Amino acid sequence: MTAPAVESREILLDGVRVAYTLRRSARKTLGLRIDHRGLTVGVPLRVGLREAEAFIRSHAAWVVEKLHNRPQPELRPAFEAVEGAAVPFLGEAWRLSIGRGNNRVLWHEIGPERVLELALRSGGDARRLLLRELQQRGLDLFKNRVEEFCLRLGRPVPPVALSNARTRWGSCSSRSGIRLHWRLIHLPLGLIDYVVAHEVAHLVEMNHSPRFWSVVESIYPDHVAARKALRQVAASLPSL
Repeated sequence: MTAPAVESREILLDGVRVAYTLRRSARKTLGLRIDHRGLTVGVPLRVGLREAEAFIRSHAAWVVEKLHNRPQPELRPAFEAVEGAAVPFLGEAWRLSIGRGNNRVLWHEIGPERVLELALRSGGDARRLLLRELQQRGLDLFKNRVEEFCLRLGRPVPPVALSNARTRWGSCSSRSGIRLHWRLIHLPLGLIDYVVAHEVAHLVEMNHSPRFWSVVESIYPDHVAARKALRQVAASLPSL
């Protein structure tokens, strides 16, 4: 019986269940592609499932990392900074209040309600003011968390900067230091810490080998669950 040219399948990689498309064609080599649709595995016509999945497992760290860092589809309309809009900050919803002032942002916690007041000058841009505030809060927090995880590893603290990359939550370079996506500030601290721990671990291992994941686990033991939660929550973030 001839195997189908295209199959939808699943495989367990590093504790993560990964859906993939197996595509057989008249190609000569096996190959992997990851895009907005997920993982596609291209194989020659005569290659069986066992060989195809052995090939995927041999690249498990790369696959999991690329899926983790792939751009998320814009499922939500662009965020509007208007009265009553909800803004996630460290995993908690803050209600926007638009007022008059000298372009300041005021944070109010009144009982169970959290209010983020944008005190705008006449003609001020609410979205720009909010974005500037979230990015500054993010940078301050990320520097603190990077320092914490570097202390755990006994490593010098590198420069920390913000990123607005479409494909990565963070990056680490021996030359320029660590860059973290500002949108992480929307997430609970535990998920921020996972991304920070991941990038700090690259100061020890500039790869995604088993040794790298051992470093991650030594400073963030629950990294498998955090990676899964990060993928699930990403699509719900506002398009600010």
